Parts: sequence; C-alpha cells; structure tokens
Amino acid sequence: MGMLAFACSQESKENEVATDKESNLIQYVNPYIGSGGHGHVFVGANVPFGGVQLGPTNLTEGWDWCSGYHYSDSTIIGFAHTHLSGTGIGDLGDILVMPLVGEAKVTKGKPEQPETGYFSYFSHENEIVEPGYYAVKLDRYDVYAELSATERTGIHRYTFPESKQAKLLFNLKQGIGWDVSTETHIEWVNDTTITGYRYSKGWAEDQKLYFWATTSKPIQSFEVFDQNEAKAGRKLTGQQVKAVLGFETSAGEKVQLKVGISPVSVENAGLNLQNELPHWDFDKVVADVKASWNHELNKIQVQMDDEVELKKFYTALYHTMIAPSIFNDVNGDYMGSDGKVRKDTSFTNLTTFSLWDIYRGCSPLYTIFQQDRMEDMVKSMLKIYEQQGKLPVWHLMANETNTMPGYSAVPIIVDAYLKGIPMDAELAFEAVKASAMRDDDGLDKVKELGYIPADGEVESVSKGLEYALSDWCIAQMAKAMGKPKDYEYFSKRGQNYKNYFDPEVGFMRGRISDTEWRTPFSPFTSIHMKGDFTEGNAWQYTFLVPQDVEGLIELIGGKEAFITKLDSLFIAEGDMGDEASNDITGLIGQYAQGNEPSHHVTYMYGYVDQQYKTAEKVRYILKELYANDPDGLSGNEDVGQMSAWLVLSSLGFYPVSPAGGTYVWGSPTIDNAVIRMDNGKTLKLTVKNNSPENIYIQNVTFNGEPYSTQFLKHEDIVRGGELVVEMRATK
Repeated sequence: MGMLAFACSQESKENEVATDKESNLIQYVNPYIGSGGHGHVFVGANVPFGGVQLGPTNLTEGWDWCSGYHYSDSTIIGFAHTHLSGTGIGDLGDILVMPLVGEAKVTKGKPEQPETGYFSYFSHENEIVEPGYYAVKLDRYDVYAELSATERTGIHRYTFPESKQAKLLFNLKQGIGWDVSTETHIEWVNDTTITGYRYSKGWAEDQKLYFWATTSKPIQSFEVFDQNEAKAGRKLTGQQVKAVLGFETSAGEKVQLKVGISPVSVENAGLNLQNELPHWDFDKVVADVKASWNHELNKIQVQMDDEVELKKFYTALYHTMIAPSIFNDVNGDYMGSDGKVRKDTSFTNLTTFSLWDIYRGCSPLYTIFQQDRMEDMVKSMLKIYEQQGKLPVWHLMANETNTMPGYSAVPIIVDAYLKGIPMDAELAFEAVKASAMRDDDGLDKVKELGYIPADGEVESVSKGLEYALSDWCIAQMAKAMGKPKDYEYFSKRGQNYKNYFDPEVGFMRGRISDTEWRTPFSPFTSIHMKGDFTEGNAWQYTFLVPQDVEGLIELIGGKEAFITKLDSLFIAEGDMGDEASNDITGLIGQYAQGNEPSHHVTYMYGYVDQQYKTAEKVRYILKELYANDPDGLSGNEDVGQMSAWLVLSSLGFYPVSPAGGTYVWGSPTIDNAVIRMDNGKTLKLTVKNNSPENIYIQNVTFNGEPYSTQFLKHEDIVRGGELVVEMRATK
C-alpha cells in the first residue's frame, strides 16, 4: 500500500481518499529544506502567516544568511522575533534574546574566538525543527532553549543549569543583513515585565517595532548598556541599547519568557500578549500551533508512494504560508505606509509582499486553498495604494522598498478579481490603473514610445516586459468591468513586448531608439543591476510573455520556430560573464529553475501541442532540482514562490497566463489529492496508473465527462467535484 498522507484505515483500498478527517501532515514537513545552499529560508517557530517568526540568528553574516540562519553554521547569538524567508536581501531580526550563564560579555563576538563575545556553538544533533516549535542546546552555557509562537507573540522556555548568574540578554542593537538600529529603548517596569522598542533602517528604510515582555520568574538584577557601555537606571534610550536580566536558578530549572510585539505601540504589544498568550503553558502553545499548521496543510491532502516526495510536497506547502505576514494588532490597529496609525477591524493587515516572485504561482495557489487570506491580501494592498499613491512593489513593515521591476501587485489583484475574490472593484481598478500611469521607472517612455530606451534606464527590457504583462492584466479587468476605452488602451500597451524583440537575432534585447539596438549583444550575458535584464539574460527573458503566448509564437516565426527556440533554451550553453547575477541558478541549459522569470516556461509546450515535453521537464525538475535536504532548493525560496511551483506542478498543473484562471496541464506526481477550499467546496483529484515511467497524460475527465488535456479552468477547481487523470508511458 502506498504511503498515505491522509486518514485511512488499514483496510482502506489503495488510492482511496478520506475526506472527513484531518491527518498528521506536519510529520512530513522538514523545515531544514532550503536552509542550506542559497535557499535562505526561515528556520524557527511561527504560526501560518504569523507576525512573529521566532528563531535563531547565527553569528555569521552574508548573502546566504538573509534569514539569519544557514545550515552550514554552528553559532547562535540569540533568538529574534522577526525573520524573512527566502529573500535575496537580509533584514529584520528584531528583539534578539539570548540566555547566558556566568560572566559574559554583551558583545556578540568574532567567529572562532568565543572569548571575544557571548555567542555559543551548537550542534544539529541537539536541535529540533518542527512547524511551530524550535529547540536547541547552547553548548557554551549548557542551556536548552525551546521556542514557540502565536500570531503576535513569542514564547521562550530556557532550561538552565544551577547558577547564581543565569541571565537573559535583550540585544536591541542586532538586526539581520542591511538592518541597523537607529533608536532603541528598554525599561524594567516591574519584577517580571520589560518593555521597549526598536527603530531601525535597512532594506525597509523606516522600521518600528514595539515589545512587551514578561518573565515567569522574578527578575533579580537589571543591567543596561548603550554601545556596549554600562549605564545606570531602570530604563535607557540609545542607538544600540542592550539589557541583561539576572536570575538565580537551580539545576534543570525552566525560566519562561513571553514577548508580544506590535508595529504601533508598547501598550498594543502588551495587549497582543495578554490577548493571545494569557497563560504560561508552553506545551499547550506548541500543541495549538501544530494544530494550526496541520489544519492548513490538510487543505490539500495528497497520497504519494514515496515518503521523500511527500516531505518535499508538504514542506513546500508549509513554506508558502510563512508570508505574507500579519502586520496589525488584536484591536485592529496597524501602521500605515504613510507613517500614520490606523484602526480597521474589517480585515487582517499584512506585510512582506514579495510580489514580483509570487504573482507567478504562489498567489494563484492562494486563490485555490487560501481564498479568505487572498481577500485580506488584496485589501492590504489597496490600503497601501491609498496611503502611498501606488500599489506595493515589494512592501515590508509599512515601507516601500521598490525592489524588483514592474508593478506586480497588478496581476495578483486582477487574477483575484477575475476569480471572484471579494474586493472593492472600482477602487481596485483605480489602483491598478494609477500604478500603470505614473511617469517614473521608465513609464513616461512607455507612454511616449511604447518601449524604454536602454540608454536611459537600467534593466529596461525586464521592466518593459513586466509592464506589458501587467498592462494586459489591466485590460482584462477593464473588459470584465465594462470599461471599453481602458480595455483598448491597456490592450495596446500589453503588446509592447514586441518592441523589445529583434527579429535579426531572435531575442528580446535592449533598444536605444526606433532604429538602433544596444550593442554589443550576447543572449547569454547577464550584468547584475547594470544591464538590460533583471537577474537574467536574453535567453530567459525572451519567453517572458505569458500573457500572450500565441503572439510570442507568431513573433518568433510560428509554431515550428517557437518549438525550436524553446527546445534550444534547455540545451544552450554559454558564458554569462563575470557580472552575472547570483540568482541565476538551477540551470538546465539557459532555463533557470532557481529564479522566477523561468517558472512558466516549461509549460509553454502546452500551447504548441507538445505537452509531453512539459511532462518530461517537469518530472525532471521535481526529482532533480528539489530535494529533502538543507540544499534542497535550486535558488532563493523567495517567500513561497519556489515552493508553490513544486506544489502546483506535483498536482499536475500550473498557471502560465498571469490572470484569468487558466492552468496548463503538466505531469502530476501525486496519486490522489483532496483540495478543500474556503468556499466550502472540495475537489478530488485522482491520478490513475501514475508511476515514474507513466509520466504522460492520456486523458482527463471531470465529474465523469471528458475534459481538456491541455488546460484546466480555475472555475472548475473552485466549484468542486472529481477530476480523474489517466497516465501512460508513451507520448
């Protein structure tokens, strides 16, 4: 009998799917996946989409420590309450707490020189990583640290040795990556309460985080420092404030700490703490958060014969639910993009919008199994529009980072609108249109010329292609809302991708004017943040026309020419140059699974009657470029997108078109699936004759009727029923 990832009795027939009981799916989550290599994933404790990501921060810093943790490391400087997952830039790492024993410096120290600071070594053998729970032994202090969380609070349980100098260090200086503290404050309120805040500047320019912390044991001593110099008093404000709380402990004594956080105020942090965590039952918190993770994972129950593949699937699904993260308080207060505090209890405000990444697959996945959260996500983005005058680009902690090209909130909002996600449609259309009609980032040239001259704007081709993609989406929304003039205007702009295609060389390339192209030109060359492409080259970006694949086919020279070009992508070898982006990873020829612009490309064969090639390539990628180990991702996780590709592809379909709800069939690796949606509907997906050899789709039925083997419609998924896919070994 195959390995089951849902509740079945031993007497159940093979491939029979249970639909009425939640199963223990967290057992298949391996949070280490992506913690090595260039995955940059968060390792620690959090609830699905929670505002707290409580986990370890290593002493080492660098690009592969964007989340603060890398599997190759063996050092810990503390446990911070905010982390990013899978980004290419480091930030957050707020409110760092470290247990200490004995005389200890308050500086973190230098690598391989423990005497220079307080950091501790640890071993993965003494570390536990599970959804909602993290534990590790700190070798230097013989302290066993355990962490868990609610939506807005973190809970710590530290098992100390016998000592008259047991301590908790609050390090408000420390952040991750680019993050630098600008103003910090801490106050000893009473024998069990510490409050404060941390203002910082990093990837997000103006960050504010407030905290309210309580201890299970009375604090016996309190020392404060600024820039590592001891200061007097029960409270301190400075740029780099730290505090040491002292205790006397017996052998094996457990000291607990609860920390509520807020983007608004110290008082709200206390309110969050009292509301979400009024008790000291650490084990109950762990049980509750694991139940929460299990509930979300059970929205997509699958059966697969290989336990390793099950772990890859459910870890990927887990990784799609770390962000967007909650960014409001229990009373509805949140910090707006304009720096003003607002109260709105009608929705849950969210942050950490990696939109350039997630519009491709992760957001469409949310429209299937996180429909209610998609409603909050859209409303959050529309609030950001009202506050900053444009939709978010890459939004973090009430800050617009303007990272990555395009206005990628547009395909997400339009896709959600066309799929029936509730929203203020007129406001949404106003927002997408306003974001497209600006004059910055080359948009003035788009309106004037239909393209962005390469000598006037960095990454002009990538920006232009992303704009055209989003403009096409706006046109579809305009059409659905009965706005013919807007439909006509943005449909034309949606065709601007053609202005970057040079038929003489057969690639998208930088254009100087109507009669001149950028020279010299090589389709292999990538110049990071200086050239015409964003984290890619002409080979990869020539196929970034998911909104009009038929038009791209014609542009390249017709069906046969397109097939030849697409085949060549997967075998072409060439020098990307010394300044190529580190993000171009997971290469198959010039196809880059490790970076998002390639993610739809394997599915383009479905538009030229060669779906079997999609099947072959998808199966290869799922098997060879994802693994159940720390180095199991071929590139940055990118806040869920790398994992969303695996989830959707394992189910057998993936969106190429950026909006409208059409998925292209690939090659399902699951045997059965039950997808439960927030609208109360259930879709049962049965894959017959599935095996490593039977990778090609023979036929599909939906509710007993013949169905397309080329495309799957979102409207059919969300109305529920039974899809049956039959596989075979021949093309």
